[in-house]
Amino acid sequence: MYLIKHPDGKKKRHFLKRTLAAIAVNTSGLALIEFAYALPLLLGVGMYGAEVANIAMVRMRVNQISMHAADNAARIGEGALLTQKKIYESDINDLFIGADLQAGDYVDIFEHGRVIISSLERHSDGGQYINWQRCKGKKTHVSSYGTAGVNSPSRPVTGMGPVGARVTAPANQAVIFVEISYDYQPLIARTFTKTRTITTRAAFNVRDRRDLSQIYNRTGSDPVSSCNTYSGIS
Repeated sequence: MYLIKHPDGKKKRHFLKRTLAAIAVNTSGLALIEFAYALPLLLGVGMYGAEVANIAMVRMRVNQISMHAADNAARIGEGALLTQKKIYESDINDLFIGADLQAGDYVDIFEHGRVIISSLERHSDGGQYINWQRCKGKKTHVSSYGTAGVNSPSRPVTGMGPVGARVTAPANQAVIFVEISYDYQPLIARTFTKTRTITTRAAFNVRDRRDLSQIYNRTGSDPVSSCNTYSGIS
């Protein structure tokens, strides 16, 4: 470094010339050029890594929601020890509220996704069918494995789930099958990922003896989470 102490006239020009010459041969700032060239690449790699990590986290959370919803739906019901448990519309509505709380605002499962709960049962002739379904979420998506009513005892299904991993219900019991389809919301931009939709599934056998004839309505006016409507938690 060169210090100029009150230069004037020729002395001022002399010191200025020496200072400019020193700057011209100084190489200590050249690393900034390489950094400037590398910065876009580093930013791109960093944002890609952040997006990949976010996808993994969101996929794990959606998968946990499907498992917990199926597990809880397999446990619900009211009844005495010697009677079959009845399930109510309010019980299913509480399941959806619990899923919403578990997902949180970050995932917002019912704003960007669809949760479908199905009761897979076995008919007396051995065929599998979907007795009832309840749905929640604004995403337009129908069950990938069959719908209640259409897949009745007269029009059975082979089970639910992807090919090679289908689940079936045992005699006189039901399997609760939950399917979630979720539109992934990118952390940074869609440029950094090809993932558009996250789909998860979970299935649990009903734990206790359950009344499989219908879903009851405790008050007669409890809302029904019909699969014909596309709405979130009100």
